[in-house]
Amino acid sequence: MESLSTLNFPVIRGLQAGRAYYVAMWKLRTLKQISIFEGQELPAELRAQRTLNKARVPEIASYILDNPKDYVFSALTASIDSEVEFEPLDAKDSQGQLGLLKVPMDAKFIINDGQHRRAAILAALEERPELGSETIAVVFFLDIGLNRSQQMFADLNRYAIRPSRSLGLLYDQRNDKAKLARLVIMRSDVFRDIVDLEKSSLAPRSRKLFTLSAFYNACADLIQGLATGDLEKDAQTAREFWEAVAKQFPAWTQVRDGKLLASEVREEFIYSHGIALQAIGKAGNALLHGNPGAWRTRLKALGQIDWSRKNARLWEGRALIGGRVSKVTTNITLTTNVLKQRLGISLEPDEQRIEDAHNRRSR
Repeated sequence: MESLSTLNFPVIRGLQAGRAYYVAMWKLRTLKQISIFEGQELPAELRAQRTLNKARVPEIASYILDNPKDYVFSALTASIDSEVEFEPLDAKDSQGQLGLLKVPMDAKFIINDGQHRRAAILAALEERPELGSETIAVVFFLDIGLNRSQQMFADLNRYAIRPSRSLGLLYDQRNDKAKLARLVIMRSDVFRDIVDLEKSSLAPRSRKLFTLSAFYNACADLIQGLATGDLEKDAQTAREFWEAVAKQFPAWTQVRDGKLLASEVREEFIYSHGIALQAIGKAGNALLHGNPGAWRTRLKALGQIDWSRKNARLWEGRALIGGRVSKVTTNITLTTNVLKQRLGISLEPDEQRIEDAHNRRSR
């Protein structure tokens, strides 16, 4: 199909903004065989693509290798810096959409969108060459000149919006901890109505108290080292714990029932923020490990804490920085330390070190 001077690809021809473009189906091994112009060594103003982030490649490659039966990739977008010839499949129909794209052997191919996917595919092929017979769609635009190629990159990424972490967790069917968090929420009389499943940050007037991403973190910390691998059993354990926790905070149920505004509860109390939920999950993990038969009684101590945001003496420097809730790792640990101390649980060495540093700063 290929002559000595050209590369020939079966394609579908289309039209956008008065310009022809072409869609081909390449075998993955073709990405290894076709020379792609990288230009990584050039300064940004002379490139038409961002610098390849090599740290991302192993993760994407592992995604392919770990999911050989159901991985999915969108099309790569490439530009060809050369004159090409489109030969319709039906020689009598010059306007035909199906045909061969004839590209000179010395043409430059530039990846406008998908360079990390391409690099990951090449890495995966090193471990599993048999993947080379599978295919990926490639959209070709004809590009003459750097300015046009840079503009293509800008336009292709102009409206790209990464989905929220909560929405990603909601739809992720491979993540067992995400499955657990979703199952607990769906089966809980309290959390089903106070957890936002789509957003990773709540608007001031939101009727929800927590996000799925926050609840996921809390559940993951709760079952750390406790999970049996049986989703139903683990979800039952987590649900029983969180339902018992909810009894210590009547405001959660009142928000669910419409008796209190979620915005007012979030504004007044630390216990209605993700940092508190995660700290409770961490402290709960230690409680379940050490008191498998008496943890419900011990949880009552949570309701005796002054969770008011006005209680700066307790929360400033822990859950709050300058009066604002902070979700950085150190603050999560310092908030967890308060709960562990109130629940009568010893701090781990790392937690004690952070606690000592906080106490020195507070003097």
